[in-house]
Amino acid sequence: MGISKYPSKLSLPQINPGVATVLEYLINKFPDIEPKLWQQRVAAGKVHWHDGTLISASSAYQAQQRVYYYREVENEPMIPFEEEILFQDKHLLVAYKPHFLPVTPGGIYVNECLQHRLREKTGLDNLQVLHRLDRATAGLVLFSVNPDTRRLYHALFKTQKIHKTYHAIAKAVSREGLVGEEWQIKNRIEPSPVRFRMQIVDGKANSSSVIRCLKHHKERALFELSPITGKTHQLRVHMQSLGWPILHDTYYPVLQPKSADDYARPLQLLAKELRFIDPVTQDSRVFSCDDELSLN
Repeated sequence: MGISKYPSKLSLPQINPGVATVLEYLINKFPDIEPKLWQQRVAAGKVHWHDGTLISASSAYQAQQRVYYYREVENEPMIPFEEEILFQDKHLLVAYKPHFLPVTPGGIYVNECLQHRLREKTGLDNLQVLHRLDRATAGLVLFSVNPDTRRLYHALFKTQKIHKTYHAIAKAVSREGLVGEEWQIKNRIEPSPVRFRMQIVDGKANSSSVIRCLKHHKERALFELSPITGKTHQLRVHMQSLGWPILHDTYYPVLQPKSADDYARPLQLLAKELRFIDPVTQDSRVFSCDDELSLN
């Protein structure tokens, strides 16, 4: 069984969803986890408040309080690809994440995630990811090393002061003039009725991306994608909206049946570059990875 040595945490919503206890809330929030497993975790002292006080089966729901628990899965898959540390100083760590490896614990993954691997590799238990990539996406991920300066780097993402560049490959019908074309996409993305998927709906725009074609060979094209905002699955949805869903995407345009990972067909989406002004040193930072997506 895979058991995390680091706690996961959540904040109880300000508006009570209609439960009396913390245990009842956890059971309702995570419907894919058997209620008896939450009962066992609570009984074993594996769920507690921010100050370390254990939460019991009868602990009352307390709005906006943090709850900590330790994730565990019975059979955790091993991801046969290695991460790489590209840069590290006393404030930041930049790593390359391979396809299929989650950034943080989730679902059937506890220790097989980038954050846990890097904590073990560096010995830095306080190492904390600053943003997320989908498990299927490869590329650059930024981590905070120093808790004292972490909020400054979080603010870069909140205020959209980090320029992120992705590369993606999609099927594209052969036609003249595709290379060099650019699209500025602004629309509203919300969760769809289909679980795990997002959709474009009417209303005020909450997502924005700039997409440009770099290369075109036969029926495939390489695109450069610059997300201005950071909605879930934003780039995947925006590419689909142009009529070019990203190659090997199992969510768009149609959600594929759940199956084992096909390591020979990774999603052709790569977080290629990060640019920003370091809020601590005021230096101009540019990080890029050597990985390339092939049109062949």
